[in-house]
Amino acid sequence: MIEAINLQKSYQKTQAVRGISFRVQPGEVYGLLGPNGAGKTTTLRMLATLLKPTGGSAKVAGFDVLRQPLEVRRNLGIVNGGMKVYDKLTGYEVLDFFGSFYDLWGPKLKERIAWAAELLHIEPSVLSKQVRQMSTGMQQKIVIARAILHQPQVLLLDEATAGLDVFARRALLDFVKQYAGLGKTLVYSTHVMSEAEEVCDRVGFIDHGLLVFEGSLQEALELGSGNLERAFIRRLEEAA
Repeated sequence: MIEAINLQKSYQKTQAVRGISFRVQPGEVYGLLGPNGAGKTTTLRMLATLLKPTGGSAKVAGFDVLRQPLEVRRNLGIVNGGMKVYDKLTGYEVLDFFGSFYDLWGPKLKERIAWAAELLHIEPSVLSKQVRQMSTGMQQKIVIARAILHQPQVLLLDEATAGLDVFARRALLDFVKQYAGLGKTLVYSTHVMSEAEEVCDRVGFIDHGLLVFEGSLQEALELGSGNLERAFIRRLEEAA
């Protein structure tokens, strides 16, 4: 699970995140929704121990992001839109390389690669290709496979469909629902409301570093008369 309490991040005189709190339970997809520059990526980077909070606290899979960063990373996967892998390596070679970071070797590594490939519908023949020979969508599947090889309890997705065509986007959204169905905890960060409407159980609207709304997807839809984008715009206008 994830627990953020009054989480803050400042850069000199700029407050990127101004004290947000939320919880995400196992088996749940939480949509962190906001415009570009709202503080979504900064929040996820603090959860991933890539940035140190300047205030508040957060736990990921029960581990404190400041006091137990290594344990957090062992239980976490992260996928960013536009994230790249070494394009001269084959899919197998990429996953073999990153598997070693999680002490995955030999038969256990092969088992995990097969598990990830089945979950993401990656054919063995595709894994034998160099990444540069793959479509953009298939490259993104390799990125996701890399992120879940260690079967992390928590997965953070930050604008993960950026640059993907309709088929690759569909595959990723289907994967999100499947991974949550395994009892995993997911944060889906995006500014594309139609995606959040499809995969999220609960949503939080973030603007200028503040969480201005949090509730179930149904509560958000009711706020927007059945439309999440309308709810989002209405709430941000009220908070302005």
